[in-house]
Amino acid sequence: MEKLADWMKNANYTIVMTGAGMSTESGLPDFRSNKGIWKDRDPIALASTEALEYNREAFFSFYQSRIKALEEVKPNSGHYRLADWEQRGILKSLITQNVDGLHSKAGSRNTAELHGSIAELRCHDCGYQIPSEAYLENNTTCPKCSGFFRPNVVLFGEMLPENALLFAQQETAKADLFIVLGSSLSVAPASAFPAEAKENGAKLVIINKTTTELDDYADLVIQERSIGDVLNETNKLL
Repeated sequence: MEKLADWMKNANYTIVMTGAGMSTESGLPDFRSNKGIWKDRDPIALASTEALEYNREAFFSFYQSRIKALEEVKPNSGHYRLADWEQRGILKSLITQNVDGLHSKAGSRNTAELHGSIAELRCHDCGYQIPSEAYLENNTTCPKCSGFFRPNVVLFGEMLPENALLFAQQETAKADLFIVLGSSLSVAPASAFPAEAKENGAKLVIINKTTTELDDYADLVIQERSIGDVLNETNKLL
């Protein structure tokens, strides 16, 4: 923690990228572990453009259950610490692969949600947006055009949102300290950002409970520790 705190004190532009492991401490499952969302499930059958078009009942049921589960979930201490660092100017921006909206709930503002947010629904035809609670009332029909409401997230088979992707690329180019929290770095193109930052001369820190493909490339790797504990211990040293 001393090394991380020292680097943060001396960095001019620190950014963070978070993955599913950031939210497991709030009680949410990750995706690919032996207890993850995709264990014994086919993501293409539930969360893809194909499911949206041809398996709509299963698509709706899956996302309705996810939205309901998120009602009971709150940001954890790590989410609040990152928001605090942003407000204090220690952290410049945040890139997240998560769609749970917990960073926003904790107060983070300078954020790129690479995979969208499940907090909103949008009409698949006209783009009109409403809060995701409508799914809990079985409301799937757009009042503007009678199209189908779908979560405002990136499905398998879709491109990442241009604005979020551009923001992440620009912030990565500015970083002299890039910290990865709770990501296996196995999903492109998000997995490319840490490597790009490192190639640009930034120090790379990876905090994740399991190994990642970039561990050998990183300047500091912290495993088997709670992200919230690591961030809060580091904060005491700042």
